[in-house]
Amino acid sequence: MYGMIHQALRIMVLQHVEEAEWETLLRTSDHTEPLFIGMEYYSDATTMELIHLVSAHLRMPLDDTLRQLGCVWIDFAGASEYGRILRMAGDDFVSFLESLDRMHASIRSNMPKAEMPSFELISADDAELQVRYRSTRTGLAPMVQGILLATAERFDERVEVTYLPEDGGALFCIQRKSLNG
Repeated sequence: MYGMIHQALRIMVLQHVEEAEWETLLRTSDHTEPLFIGMEYYSDATTMELIHLVSAHLRMPLDDTLRQLGCVWIDFAGASEYGRILRMAGDDFVSFLESLDRMHASIRSNMPKAEMPSFELISADDAELQVRYRSTRTGLAPMVQGILLATAERFDERVEVTYLPEDGGALFCIQRKSLNG
């Protein structure tokens, strides 16, 4: 994964602890780069090791850590050089979901080692959306759940997001809530 995810993880951790504690955490894991380089490629093993370390340090279940990282990711990516692409991906929640694969394809040109996930909007109506997520990576469905929650919030939608694991991904059910209740 690229260092951008590590930078977002740092932002998430700093919501809980001071910068000095983040740096100590990195040293205990033999990571010497307190600010990971955004366009530098890091192995999935390095990234997952760091996420597991953060989860243990914060005494937060791994799924909660990944979900919170996903929520932070949307704001982080929106403020990055890819924010323009994120903003152009859709004018509403549904059109954004429909264009995720196109958005990832445009990002891949700048990140050739990136293994981008795939998303398919299965159904959408006023009450519920269903999105199929596919990835070569395992265990990241909670992060995608956080991303979907934060994305809905960007479009002023109140939602509840659940998922059913599937071979090679997950099926996300997004229940839309009325603004009144």
